[in-house]
Amino acid sequence: MAEKRCYYEVLGIARTATEIEITKAYRALAKQYHPDRNIGDDEAKVKYAEVDEAYAVLNDAAKKARYDRHGHAGVEGGAASGGPGVDLGDLLGDFLGNFFGGGGRARQQQRGPRRGENIQAVLDLDLLEAATGTSKTFTIPSEQNCNSCAGTGAKTGTQPAQCRRCRGQGYEVADTGFGIPTRVRCRGCNGRGAVITDPCPACRGAARVEVREPVTVNIPAGVDTGIRFTYPAGGHAGDPGGARGDLELVIRVREHKDFERDGHNLICQCTITFARAALGGPVEMTTLTGQKVTVDVPRGAQTHTTVVRVPGHGMPALDDAKRKGDLLVQLVVETPSKLSAEQEALFRKLAELEVATAPVPRRGIFGKLKDLVTGDGKDDKK
Repeated sequence: MAEKRCYYEVLGIARTATEIEITKAYRALAKQYHPDRNIGDDEAKVKYAEVDEAYAVLNDAAKKARYDRHGHAGVEGGAASGGPGVDLGDLLGDFLGNFFGGGGRARQQQRGPRRGENIQAVLDLDLLEAATGTSKTFTIPSEQNCNSCAGTGAKTGTQPAQCRRCRGQGYEVADTGFGIPTRVRCRGCNGRGAVITDPCPACRGAARVEVREPVTVNIPAGVDTGIRFTYPAGGHAGDPGGARGDLELVIRVREHKDFERDGHNLICQCTITFARAALGGPVEMTTLTGQKVTVDVPRGAQTHTTVVRVPGHGMPALDDAKRKGDLLVQLVVETPSKLSAEQEALFRKLAELEVATAPVPRRGIFGKLKDLVTGDGKDDKK
């Protein structure tokens, strides 16, 4: 018996692949090797079954964890794990059915059509949109049942043919390794019980088509990167008659050039003049949302070390938009690069006052060193 390939190798992904990357790789390979697109190609059927099996494990968090620890042994062996298309109910149903007749098959029929898979998407917002809330309209590609064939994959006026491999049952009987027969999804028809002999020209027998639908979502104020929203029935279509999957939207907030977020607070810088830093007083500035606020600069403000808090002008709480954080204003003293004649005269006068009032430095080691170099202090040696 041929040794099974690594599931990550089968899907062509790294072990660090995300759930979205796993699903994307599976969809691409499933389309490529689907039996309905490769009629009569036994090799494609084998590859499709291999891809299906790998996805059934890596898309299940519990099975993936066991596989990562123990390899194939961790996800094989009957009830302990189950392969693709196998569950505990099927195992017990088939076992009992061998004695009492058909229990497993009845359970399978009660399941009904499979539900569609969810779609995960990332929505980028700027900081202002996160602070005020917004409405966004965008398009999401999804797989929906073909309207021309009503999701059967067969050309209008024709019917799918019974699968020869499973004789229309949709499953095959396999040995779990313990001598107990169980059902697995048929590799020839992927559990449908039928194959397409005259495919629909619109979907080429795939039964599904890619649709780009406009989606409008309302984002509340206060969202942050990593927040998730679920929109029911916004995902891929299920089997004909089955429920549609959901749209899972993940928020990502872009960095702002002037404001930095710190929880519910916002941090920014405000440039002030030498005079304002020395004397203190009011300075007007604009908040993230465009409001004009007055910042009271304390006398003797220092660059970067003086921070003024403006209450209630930070980010709103997600559960209560009326509850907001604060705006923390970091003051930066600006050195003027150009002076008028009057300003220069005033600065010179200020410089003279600073020299006149400056404390006299003590004569320390550097003063003594200077005396030795210039020749002064020779008498000190006598």
